[in-house]
Amino acid sequence: MTDAPRLLPIQEFGADVEGIPVVFIHGFGGDAMGWTNIQTALARRVHSFAFDLPGHGKAIDWPVIGHAGKTSQAVAATLDGLGLEKFHLVGHSMGGAVSAMIAMRSPERVASLTLLAPGGFGEEINHRLLRRYASARDEDQIQILLEQFFGWESAIPPKLAAHIAETRATPGAIEALETMVGTIIDGERQKMLPRDKLAELPCPVKVVWGTQDRVLPTRQAHNLPGPIATHVFERVGHMLQHEIPREVSSLVMENVRAGTL
Repeated sequence: MTDAPRLLPIQEFGADVEGIPVVFIHGFGGDAMGWTNIQTALARRVHSFAFDLPGHGKAIDWPVIGHAGKTSQAVAATLDGLGLEKFHLVGHSMGGAVSAMIAMRSPERVASLTLLAPGGFGEEINHRLLRRYASARDEDQIQILLEQFFGWESAIPPKLAAHIAETRATPGAIEALETMVGTIIDGERQKMLPRDKLAELPCPVKVVWGTQDRVLPTRQAHNLPGPIATHVFERVGHMLQHEIPREVSSLVMENVRAGTL
């Protein structure tokens, strides 16, 4: 008798809501709790899941930690383990690249795809910031680095730096992030996705970006293939789910409705 496959740690909302569930995939250095405000806002309308990705949150000790391709395999295995045959995907930053990979590999399973400042849409990336962020342990140091992830006028959630510092106190947490950042960034550039293939997906695809993104430049949202809907918000940084949660929730629901027609 074989052991059941290990599933990524899960944060679930709206379990009593019928319909195709929504799966939220966080970015580098985050965890499932980063989606709490969005999941809470949508809890009466959709059943949703958010996972801690390998090397993050409660999955710091995951046996395989690496680039978005390896991470997407862990997410796909968890989706299989939950018995989810079809789902809407929402991914932020690195989680956007993970979500896009899952959609391109299994297009028949993805009802809609919403990508917030996704990784892999261009070679440019703030590699210095991400390397410093991966190695940061102290709450004050993390707070200073977080300022560069947010728009200049956006408020940073008051307990976010403390939560991140607490997570990184876990043995192996810093090492896991440093390993992962080395696989995301090739020298000073990030590895790219085949963006044209996203336009061939049978589901609706949205890309959302902020003009003050200092991690991945907004111009990576420009000139995307025609079928991809692009939404660019002024005076917003990289952390769209925190900075404009109402607008993000609205766009997710718009894609959910379009993907269930």
